[in-house]
Amino acid sequence: MQSFAKLLFVFGLLALASASPAKIQKRGVYKVERVPNPNFTGHNGPRALLKTLRKYRMPIPASLANAAQGQNEMISKRQNRRKGKGHKKGGAAASKGQATASADNVTGLVTNTPEANDVEYLSPVNIGGQTLNLDFDSGSSDLWVFNTQLSSAATQGHTVFDPAQSKTFQLMQGASFEISYGDGSGAAGNVGTDTVDIGGATVTSQAVELATAVSQSFVQDTNNNGLLGLAFSQLNTVQPTAQKTFFDNVKSSLAEPLFTADLRAQAAGAYEFGAVDTSKFTGAMTWVPVNTTQGFWQFTSEKFAIDGGEAQTSTAGAQAIADTGTTLLLADPAVAQAYYAKVDGAVDDEQQGGFTFPCDSQLPDLQLDVGGNMATVKGADINFTQVDDQTCFGGLQATSVGLQVYGDIFFKSNFIAFNGGNNSLGFAQHV
Repeated sequence: MQSFAKLLFVFGLLALASASPAKIQKRGVYKVERVPNPNFTGHNGPRALLKTLRKYRMPIPASLANAAQGQNEMISKRQNRRKGKGHKKGGAAASKGQATASADNVTGLVTNTPEANDVEYLSPVNIGGQTLNLDFDSGSSDLWVFNTQLSSAATQGHTVFDPAQSKTFQLMQGASFEISYGDGSGAAGNVGTDTVDIGGATVTSQAVELATAVSQSFVQDTNNNGLLGLAFSQLNTVQPTAQKTFFDNVKSSLAEPLFTADLRAQAAGAYEFGAVDTSKFTGAMTWVPVNTTQGFWQFTSEKFAIDGGEAQTSTAGAQAIADTGTTLLLADPAVAQAYYAKVDGAVDDEQQGGFTFPCDSQLPDLQLDVGGNMATVKGADINFTQVDDQTCFGGLQATSVGLQVYGDIFFKSNFIAFNGGNNSLGFAQHV
């Protein structure tokens, strides 16, 4: 009888143990912080708009092409990319990126340098033990870099990745990428895998595309040494098998499968992987589902309002994407026209190729439909750049096709979260 009682006691302990919650290992939160750019040279409105249209292969009005041609400032590569699948060659199997989070580094901090007065947000990324400034882009899905296979003329002024100096780099036999952009520019090369570390968030065997040919516009942009795509992996351009993005590979090791963009104007901001920092915004965050069919962070956006007025419909069923890789906010023409109609002296300027207004204007706020909920873009954030002593170029411009592209102008006013766990987008007003 005594032994039977002991047996019951043992079984009781086992039952208690099985009923206890499993120990969950704490996962990582990693931050990429921005810092002021000491090399600010100013915005160029017409060229920023031109490059945005080219990026998505949108029709380019003759007035805009003429206005941009008359400008002498360098065009940044960031506004030059076409999103989507390019022409690729070769053969290889998909790499299986492995993500790890150091137990000693729960939060990793990496500085981020906005280029040309926050036209670009560049961040140091460690690839195979080498650090390069890359463009974080939520509108594309490739990780490609300047590297030692390019000529010295193409890499002058750039920091380049040297695969021979990496102990973890492996070439993917037969894999290649070739991307053609709307203006005839592009990049092409071969593909390998390596360990990629962003502030402590680490993926081993991450696909890294090595350019062996790159167009002149990329060469001129010496602050930028490549691209880190943060859209959905289906947009990846590697052939014959598309590769997973860094985010898709790392999200299982994050505290939450998401990243946030805190990209406010003229102030410190950050990308953060694994958590939503509630101290960065006011009120509750609004979450909306995204349509991943085209590989973008895409949502319906068919209504708008000006200065909190009555909601108006632009185009029924209109779609928009959230894109950190675009400088301007391209909205339905009905939105741009109605907005600037409220600004005294604003015109659709043939000489500048887009909407301009007197610089002393008090611009109204703009409310935009994001998946059935309104997000506000502050009027002050819509003032993109000065054209001359009296005229300014608008950060809000009209799209020339159906797709609306909510770029940095939108992010300046809103804290945005990209949730890859349930394919949703969150937004809230910055503090």
